[in-house]
Amino acid sequence: MPTGVVMVEGMSREVSEKEMVDALEFAQQEMKIIFEMQEELRKKVGKEKRSYEKPHKDPELKKSIRDFCWPLFEKAFAIREKLARYQAIDEVKVALKGKFEVAEATKSEDKAKNKLVGTYFEEVKAEYARELTLNTKRRIDGRAYNDIRPISCETGLLPRVHGSALFTRGETQVLAAITLGTADDEQKIDSISGVFQKTFLLHYNFPPFSVGEARPLRPPGRREIGHGFLAERALLPLVPSKEQFPYTIRLVSEVLESNGSSSMATVCSGSLAMMDAGIPLAKPVAGVAMGLIKEGDKVAILSDILGDEDHLGDMDFKVCGTQEGVTAFQMDLKIGGVSREIMEKALEQAKEGRMHVLSKMNAVLQTARSEFSPYAPRIFTMRVKPDKVREVIGSGGKVIRSIIERTGVKIDIEDDGLIKIASADGESAQKAIDIINQIVEEPEPGKIYEGKVTKIADFGAFVEIIPGTEGLCHISELEHFRVRYVDDVVKAGDVIKVKCLEVEPSGKIRLSRKALIEKPAGENPDSDESHREERPRGPRGEGRSPRGDRGGRSMGGRDRGERPGNRMPRRDDRFGDRDRGRDRDRDFGRDRDRNRDDREPRENRDFDDDDRFNRRDDD
Repeated sequence: MPTGVVMVEGMSREVSEKEMVDALEFAQQEMKIIFEMQEELRKKVGKEKRSYEKPHKDPELKKSIRDFCWPLFEKAFAIREKLARYQAIDEVKVALKGKFEVAEATKSEDKAKNKLVGTYFEEVKAEYARELTLNTKRRIDGRAYNDIRPISCETGLLPRVHGSALFTRGETQVLAAITLGTADDEQKIDSISGVFQKTFLLHYNFPPFSVGEARPLRPPGRREIGHGFLAERALLPLVPSKEQFPYTIRLVSEVLESNGSSSMATVCSGSLAMMDAGIPLAKPVAGVAMGLIKEGDKVAILSDILGDEDHLGDMDFKVCGTQEGVTAFQMDLKIGGVSREIMEKALEQAKEGRMHVLSKMNAVLQTARSEFSPYAPRIFTMRVKPDKVREVIGSGGKVIRSIIERTGVKIDIEDDGLIKIASADGESAQKAIDIINQIVEEPEPGKIYEGKVTKIADFGAFVEIIPGTEGLCHISELEHFRVRYVDDVVKAGDVIKVKCLEVEPSGKIRLSRKALIEKPAGENPDSDESHREERPRGPRGEGRSPRGDRGGRSMGGRDRGERPGNRMPRRDDRFGDRDRGRDRDRDFGRDRDRNRDDREPRENRDFDDDDRFNRRDDD
C-alpha cells in the first residue's frame, strides 16, 4: 500500500502553500479507499502479481569500479561549467572501459560483463554526486541548497513581434515571443468534454542545439508537450478574460540553452513577454524547480536544480506562482513517497526562491506596457442588444460586408451581442463603431436627426432617420404655414433635419420639420392667409338659401362643374385616391376624410381656413 505522495500535477488560483499541502493530503486519503478496493478485488479474483526476475549483480566488480572512479570524479565534478564537466566525466568513462571491459566480447559472459560496467559507472557517478551534496552541504556547481543561479532579464528584443523577453538563469536561457490575433485565430478543441475555443496558446520548443546536440528537428514530443502545458497552466489564471482583453494570445517559447528548469524559465520569460506586449496580466508569474536527495535520515532539498540534479536526485518538483500563491505545480518522485514534513519544507523553500526570481523580473518590468506594438492589431469591443445582431449582419451578411468594405476593419459578432472590431488604426475602427451605433440606435423623442426623404405621400413625407428606420413627417409638421402639397416643400432624396415628436407603442415614429424652423415674425402659424393670393369675392345672390342648406363642402359634394372663380383647381389624382390616402393617414392619428360620421360638429368647424370651403356663388 502506498504510504506517500509519488506524483502530483495540477493548477490553482494563487492558493497558499499550506492550502496546497492540505489539498494533496485530502486527495491521498481518498485515493487509499480506491487502492483498498483494488487489492480486495485482486484477492477475490485470485490473480497473483507477475513475477520479476532481478538482473544479475557482481558486487566485486562494482567495488572495483568505485575504487577506480572515485578519485577521478573528484576532479571532474569540481568543474562548474556543464559542458566542460561532461567532457571530464566522459574521459573517466573512456578510461574505465579501457580497464574493465572486454575488448572483443564474443561470449555471452563477456557481453554481460561489459553491460554491467556501463551500469555500475552510472550508479557510482550518482552515488558520488549524492554523497558530495549530503556530506559537504554543497551542490555540484558549488551552490548552497537554497541558492538560485544568477538571473538576467531583458524585454523588447524582437522589434517585429508584438512582445518579447529573454530570461537567463545560470546556463538556462529562454526567449519568449508574443503574437496577438483576433477571434479567427482561436484554437478549436474537440475534447471528450465537448468543443471549446482556446484564446491563450503556449508553444514550447526545445531544439537540439540547446543541449549541445546536432540532430534533425522533429515534431513536438512528450517533453515539448508536457513542459509547454505546465507553463501554460501557470500563466492561465492571470490571463485577462475575453471581455477585458479580446485578443487571441500566442506565446512561443524558444529554449536557447538548457541546464535544468527550462519549463520554469518559460514561465518567467512568458510573463515578461506578455507584459511587454501590453497584455494586462494581473500579476507577474515565476517558477522554480525543486529537487530532493534522501539517504536514510539525511535529506537535502535543493532549489533551482541543474539537469544533473534532476537526473541523479530523488525528486523533480516544479512550483509556479505569484507573490500571493501557487498557480501550477508538477512533481515526479523516484522513491516510494515523501512525508508531509518534506513536502511543506520543499514548498516553503520554493516560495523563497520564487520571491527572489520575481524581484529580479520586477526590476526590469513590473506592469504591462500602456501601449501596444505598432504592428499589433487594435481590437475594440462593443455590446448591442441580442435582437439587434441580425440588423448589424443584414440579409445574407450584406450590412456587415458593407461596413468591412467601407472601413477596412475586421468584425466578429457573438450571438449574445458582443462585437469585436479589429483594425490597424483606431480611426477606421471608430468609423465602424459609429456605423454600427447608427444601425442599432433606437429613436428617442425630442432628439434631432438628419435623414433622407425616402417617399412622398399625400399626407406627409417618410424620412429615414436611422439606417433601416423611417418615421413620418406629417404634412402639418413640414412648415408653420399650411402646406397644400408635400412636394412643394420636400422631395424624395432630400436630406432634412427633423425632430422626433413621439415613438408610439406600435413602433411608429412621428417627426416634425417645423419644430426646427423659426416661426415667421407677425404671422399666425395656424393660418395661410399670408401665403394665399387675395381675390375679390362676388356679391351673394339674392334669394340664396343659408350656407347650411348648401350640402356637403367636399369637392365632390355637388356637381358644380368648373368655375372660373374657383381658387383651387380640381385634381383627380389628389382626390381620386382619397380612400387610399385616408387609410394611410389614419395610421398616424390624422383623419383627412371630411365625410366621416365622427367628425367635429359643423357649427364648431372653421371653414374659412381652407380654400376648399371658401367658394362664393357668383349668381
